[in-house]
Amino acid sequence: MDIISIGDGLITFDPVSKGPLRFVNQFERKIGGAELNVLIGCARLGLKTGWISRLGKDEFGRHIVNTVRGEGIDVGEVILEEGYPTSLNFKEVQESGAGKTFYYRHKSPTETITPDLLPVGYIKSSKILHVTGVYPAINQNNRDVILKAIQIAKENGVKVSFDPNIRLRLWTEEEARETIISYLPYVDYLLAGKEELELIFQTTKTEEIIQELSHYSFEKIVMKDGENGASVLLDGKWFHSKAPKVVKVVDTVGAGDGFDAGFLYGVLQNWPIEKTLEFANTIGSMVVQVSGDNEGLPYLEEVQAKLGLLNVIER
Repeated sequence: MDIISIGDGLITFDPVSKGPLRFVNQFERKIGGAELNVLIGCARLGLKTGWISRLGKDEFGRHIVNTVRGEGIDVGEVILEEGYPTSLNFKEVQESGAGKTFYYRHKSPTETITPDLLPVGYIKSSKILHVTGVYPAINQNNRDVILKAIQIAKENGVKVSFDPNIRLRLWTEEEARETIISYLPYVDYLLAGKEELELIFQTTKTEEIIQELSHYSFEKIVMKDGENGASVLLDGKWFHSKAPKVVKVVDTVGAGDGFDAGFLYGVLQNWPIEKTLEFANTIGSMVVQVSGDNEGLPYLEEVQAKLGLLNVIER
């Protein structure tokens, strides 16, 4: 495998109309999950991907497995658990494209994964293990699972990619900070949002953030800043890459996951950091123009066309 991940999968109900959720009467059923979105993005770019997860043994769980398998992602380590409901979330989308997420993920089938049940051989056979802060936020057990998984990866030469993806609807700032900091010594590629770095290190001053980051042995540190683009920390200074302009933002959910997929693709291709950032930023800008968590994740040729590297005949 090029990239594998451990994470929850959800049925996402997207509103047919925009505005406060209490006034929305119709929804479209889709699938989502931060880690799963990254895997879908990587698979569409042509990478070999695998998913470790647990879903409810119900119609929603079967729908997710079938959809993910159809994307070309290996689901050999995904199990449908009897007695657990597949997790749900409902999205609220404003006219600006911004929104809120309301989770219904307790009791989560992911709690049936324990550190001793992790597929060690599966992790060892991958090039990158990608994890986020969403899975450990669901319950305490999951925090131990991720810690064990990244330790296995580090012991076996597998690179660890980590996106804090902090969701304060799932845990407190203190819980998030304490858990994330415990993971950082094992991380090779840190893919964090600007506000997340400020929350983790409790400062808005760039020089203080850099000082805190210097305590760890990251290979690559990326700071994502939405429509402003992204930066990578090189030799104590931030190298910035602008995001492409978007005519209309439809839905911002999944943009960071799309960026992650693009960045990891560039890393695996051994591209220069400038090219990797441009590629990742382009994918993020494409995602926000499509409604849904992962519907806007592009195929490789679509990104190449967007970058002007490939001619596309539309008529």
